[in-house]
Amino acid sequence: MRRSLYVKFVVAYVLVAILGFLLISTVGSRMIEKQLVRETGGDLYREASAVAESHGTLYYGSQTSIESLYSNLSVLASYQDSTIWLVNAGNRLLLSTDEPLDAEDAPLLEDFDPAVLGNSYYTIGAFDAYFSEKMLSVLAPITQNMSIRGYIVIHTPMSQIYLHREEVLKQVYLIALMLFLLSLLILLMFTFTVYRPLKQITRGAAEYASGHLDYEIPVQSEDEMGYLATTLNYMSDELNKTGEDQRTFIANVSHDFRSPLTSIKGYLEAFLDGTIPPEMQEKYLKILLFETERLSKLTQNLLSLNNFDSKGRMLNLTEFDINDVIKNTAATFEGTCRSKKITIQLLLLGDSLPVYADMGKIQQVLYNLIDNAIKFSFRDSTITVETAERHGKVFVSVKDTGEGISRESLPKIWDRFYKEDSSRGKDRKGTGLGLAIVKEIITAHSQNINVISTQGAGSEFIFTLDKPRR
Repeated sequence: MRRSLYVKFVVAYVLVAILGFLLISTVGSRMIEKQLVRETGGDLYREASAVAESHGTLYYGSQTSIESLYSNLSVLASYQDSTIWLVNAGNRLLLSTDEPLDAEDAPLLEDFDPAVLGNSYYTIGAFDAYFSEKMLSVLAPITQNMSIRGYIVIHTPMSQIYLHREEVLKQVYLIALMLFLLSLLILLMFTFTVYRPLKQITRGAAEYASGHLDYEIPVQSEDEMGYLATTLNYMSDELNKTGEDQRTFIANVSHDFRSPLTSIKGYLEAFLDGTIPPEMQEKYLKILLFETERLSKLTQNLLSLNNFDSKGRMLNLTEFDINDVIKNTAATFEGTCRSKKITIQLLLLGDSLPVYADMGKIQQVLYNLIDNAIKFSFRDSTITVETAERHGKVFVSVKDTGEGISRESLPKIWDRFYKEDSSRGKDRKGTGLGLAIVKEIITAHSQNINVISTQGAGSEFIFTLDKPRR
């Protein structure tokens, strides 16, 4: 968002207001004037028709004198602020209420033509230059015995209509001004509910772009702006956590690679400078082989985790016997168990127990769990692997009677490279990725894995698998 956006909005708002007032003063003024002319013209025409029917008929019926008619029309003209004419059929102006009565010298209106009105009942103009200003004029015929004897003509100054128009416009301007002031509330509402939060969100986005992922956008509203700010704050927190995880991951990888590499480098230098005598070389070559196997295992585990992250956890789901996989996996630890005098006890449900999963991945889960149990078991102890079926699920348990896991460490055991009390070397030169791989595989199967552990008494890992689909 550019900083001029709000200014543009305000300028547009002011321009709309100015254009609104201009429209009222031009188009609105014309519309009001036309409406007033129509209304005034209609009123005058009805009045002229009434005068023609009453007073005009009486005059041409010799029932009233011209003086009496002049007096009556003068009162009416004064009341209406208008001028009333009586014109006979020969176009002579018999009386005009704005001039003294002179019946003997009635002027001739040479250009007077009632037919000029056509279908209209009023006309606007100086009435053939008789008046010095524009007049709104109407005329009504005086009929007697089916013939036109004369006309009643009423003139009213257009200045009166203009005055009335300005009064109406003042009211319209006042209403428009009030509406404009009220609409400022919308502008203020936009400022506080949209522009300011948007500005804070924009600042937050700039902070995130600069790498300040710990910045929190201070928008707490419950509308869309608040939702957007909350989403961005959550996104920044997740990115920050991801960054921390990446830094921890790189530090752990560097540490786990650096230790065997340093050992290998040191022994190779000792071989080259003759520090290690020939009779001791076999011993140190075995150490070098052990360290390279550690590097190979670490690399393989990293590749396994990467495959789960980048390939969308692709699984080759098939039906197989979990009991058979457990037997085969346990058999691979026979040598290790013999050296530590550890017994693996198998408590398997039935002769076979079919499940629906990725056999290779589940075999890796079993291998990692049993390997972990052996590492943390005491000599002359027993590791129990058990299968059971409950609620339409197959449960697999790997239980040892070793050192167990502290309560503080339980939530962290699934983290990559986490090793509880890693300072105690002994037989624990693992990569810290085994349980992370187990969690990824079980999660990829949409299954659950739990751990029950008591420090000093041992640990039990339990995971579920689906039965075959029938």
